[in-house]
Amino acid sequence: MSITIEEISTITAKGQTTVPKAVRQALGVDYGGRIAFRVSDGGVTIARADGDEDPIIETFLGFLAADIKAHPQAIKALSPELAARIASLTDDMAVNLDDEIGGDAAL
Repeated sequence: MSITIEEISTITAKGQTTVPKAVRQALGVDYGGRIAFRVSDGGVTIARADGDEDPIIETFLGFLAADIKAHPQAIKALSPELAARIASLTDDMAVNLDDEIGGDAAL
């Protein structure tokens, strides 16, 4: 049996709101914690944002998925020439996929 919590919060002129205490407790977040808003056709859900999630990447991947679904005929393999050119431009680059990406990014 699940428990439903409904709380109402007012949005300020600056677009800010307070996450009610009962919701923060249910999500297991406190001061400095992060939450994720997920908007879909069915409405909005709020979840605790675990450290590995990146809203920019999630938004981009969602865009790609929708575009591929809408235009599957546009997916084409790289030409051998383009693949070789990309390889030649990146041959001397050391890449660590676990490194942080620097710079500012905003939705």
